[in-house]
Amino acid sequence: MKVLLIKDVKSLGKKGEIKEVKEGYGRNFLIGKGFALSATKEVIENWEIEQADILKKEKQELARLKEVEKSLGEIKLVINKKLGANGSLYGAVTKDEIAQELLAQHKIEIDKKSVELEKNAIKTTGNYDISIKLGSGIHAKLTLEIVGE
Repeated sequence: MKVLLIKDVKSLGKKGEIKEVKEGYGRNFLIGKGFALSATKEVIENWEIEQADILKKEKQELARLKEVEKSLGEIKLVINKKLGANGSLYGAVTKDEIAQELLAQHKIEIDKKSVELEKNAIKTTGNYDISIKLGSGIHAKLTLEIVGE
């Protein structure tokens, strides 16, 4: 019997491969446990269509991420913070604050977890280069200026 693997099976093969297996192993284990589908012409065609759709969506997402990377590279984000008595910031600029200001000033929404700072928070005024992980191996650089009030 021929089966289409929909999950990796350690001793048999990888997801997407068509394998010839014994009838009982195919029906009772592979199909029964959800590791495979019976490899009919219709199932194979549907699988190929699904994989093409997934690939198309991945390409669209990658193009969108590259566009966001480009726009982040052109932005200079300015955050105004109060200064303390000794000239340092009153409080610190955190990843969450950077993400919120980016949304408020430039309408670009990112997750605060994707912001990478050298230290946990920025505690002095000045210019900083911030790295932002967008996903799919794409890292954007953002120029951040902290201004004291």
